[in-house]
Amino acid sequence: MSKVLVTGGAGFIGSNLTEALLKSGHQVRVLDNLSTGKRENLVFEEAYPFLEMIEGDICDLITCQKAVEGIEYVFHQAALPSVQRSVEDPMSSNQANVGGTLNILMAARDAGVRRVIYAASSSAYGDTPTLPKKEEMVPNPLSPYALQKFIGEQYCRLFFQLYGLETISLRYFNIFGPKQDPNSIYSAVIPRFIDALISVRAPVIFGDGEQSRDFTYIDNVVHANLLAMNAERTQGEAVNVACGKRVSLNQLLKILQDIIGSHIPPLYEEPRKGEPRHSLADIKKGKAILNYDPRVGIEEGLRRTVEFFKNKVK
Repeated sequence: MSKVLVTGGAGFIGSNLTEALLKSGHQVRVLDNLSTGKRENLVFEEAYPFLEMIEGDICDLITCQKAVEGIEYVFHQAALPSVQRSVEDPMSSNQANVGGTLNILMAARDAGVRRVIYAASSSAYGDTPTLPKKEEMVPNPLSPYALQKFIGEQYCRLFFQLYGLETISLRYFNIFGPKQDPNSIYSAVIPRFIDALISVRAPVIFGDGEQSRDFTYIDNVVHANLLAMNAERTQGEAVNVACGKRVSLNQLLKILQDIIGSHIPPLYEEPRKGEPRHSLADIKKGKAILNYDPRVGIEEGLRRTVEFFKNKVK
């Protein structure tokens, strides 16, 4: 078994990935400054003696250097998320998403880390009308966040080409599942919808609700990361991680209303800046080089997520 680092390991995706790695027998070190992650997301830690937690910031190079000591694989999940947040405060998000990523890559290179698996974003594609989105398409970021995540991809590619550090960028498409925070103004749409319906409040949709997304359940993302870790060789490539299907926000809300049994109509507000109209992934490349195939469809994923939130409020 390997010794691995998960940056942002107390966050939504990072904590789910951390738990899966521990269950697979790996020794896991988590680096998280707890600005958006939560210690409670690691409640399983007492069951695993091979989990180590470092509370620190990827924006500090010395912290990153300490975090990668003795590490074979780095799963770089840490970021300052949200398109909207980056529009309002591009400087802070740039420091974390670009500067922090560069720190992790430099520390990994100097420590002799075998591979860095980077959490990239489908937002890099922007609002190009072509669907589905293929990895070879020319990026067209619409927000500072999208641009910053794409810059991180390019740094990963360059660190392989220049220094021989194996990297791979996994372009996530609208991830959802247990442990996703519904309480921030920057929260993703699915936990906000679920929280509103369970609390008997009207869900808010920004725009007309006909915008569509390739919603992807967290287990598929964890599966893709494990495949990327175990791949024979990675060479700085970018790979879509999604289901290859899309639904509109109106359709999404209808599915959740039926699952929860609450049919409160939504409130429609002005659309947010920097958000693409439609998103759909081509997942053929992931199948070809990682043997990736989504394991959980959207409706099953939504049922599991609703069950998690219902149990949480009991």
